Amino acid sequence: MLYHCGDESAHDRRAGTPAGRTLQDLSILSERIVIIKGAYVNFQQELQTALLAVRKASTLCASVQFSLITSDTLEKKDRSPVTIADFGSQAVVSSILADSFADDPLVGEEDSQDLEQNPDMLDKVFSLVREQIPGINKENMLHAIARGAVEPDYHGRYWTLDPIDGTKGFLRKEQYAVALALIEDGEVKLGVLGCPNLPLDFSDPEKGYGCILYAVRGEGAFMCDMQGENSTAIHADGNVDSSTARFVESVESAHSAHFVHAKISAALGITSEPLRIDSQCKYAAVGRGDVSIYLRYPKDDVYREKIWDHAAGLIVVEEAGGRVTDIFGEPLNFTLGRTLRENRGVVATNGALHDHIISIISELQQSR
Repeated sequence: MLYHCGDESAHDRRAGTPAGRTLQDLSILSERIVIIKGAYVNFQQELQTALLAVRKASTLCASVQFSLITSDTLEKKDRSPVTIADFGSQAVVSSILADSFADDPLVGEEDSQDLEQNPDMLDKVFSLVREQIPGINKENMLHAIARGAVEPDYHGRYWTLDPIDGTKGFLRKEQYAVALALIEDGEVKLGVLGCPNLPLDFSDPEKGYGCILYAVRGEGAFMCDMQGENSTAIHADGNVDSSTARFVESVESAHSAHFVHAKISAALGITSEPLRIDSQCKYAAVGRGDVSIYLRYPKDDVYREKIWDHAAGLIVVEEAGGRVTDIFGEPLNFTLGRTLRENRGVVATNGALHDHIISIISELQQSR
């Protein structure tokens, strides 16, 4: 089965983080058709389009991360690079989706109002977007970004996008993801995660960095590199012994309680240190079998997760054989708007350990 995975960008890396690249390395190479494993029956055009959109958006983000983030930027806590990349990524994905699926709404994280009021930033975003979509003009670009502000029928068909998931990781030149998912009747049908800085294999950094993970409901999960090559099926690990499991959690503790994760880990008998990375790359780690468990226990009773922070990662894990629920074991509900307001937190596992972990969480809650 042939699928178009978009444009190529070459990357050099050092010590597990993106570095040593030249502007030439980030130049866009010719588009081509690549063979993606998976004899998909459903959503063929949607997958082809989503892969193209995520690859182009990932190329834009990598270019911004390379050229605009400096030590001076970090020292001044300047967030303008991630803002530029956010707008650019959403413009690219939204425009490509609209070309093929004009009637499909897009629920995105950004809208165009702030950008319209900042001419300098608008010019920078437009220049980046035009590298990916040469024929676009500013008006069409702003319209593409604004499409993300719509409120669709959440019981119908819609796409949801996080143009840069893991903004702090992006600014640190560490992990972030471009996360796109298609939802129909409350169920995630398709997901694509562009992870430009994720090691192809945590145990062997020499294998390189940067991958795209993708899945279609009922048809498995797969991973290819950022050039669209070396596509392979991925599977969650088969670990049934929680004491030998490893879990992943966020680097930042703003919306997840690390101290509760430590208690859950101790109750499970886990002795290894957690893997801490930003963004939906955590779902990728579960789906590929790098870890067995992803914990996101909420710090308070007020915060609710955003749908775009979980939809694409959820289907990758589920199609890899894993399981995703909230901390009570309830499925995530994507029919209620931009937030998962009926759910609290997230637990993603290899499947085999899921019920045990939910029971441990329940016991800890009862003992509080």
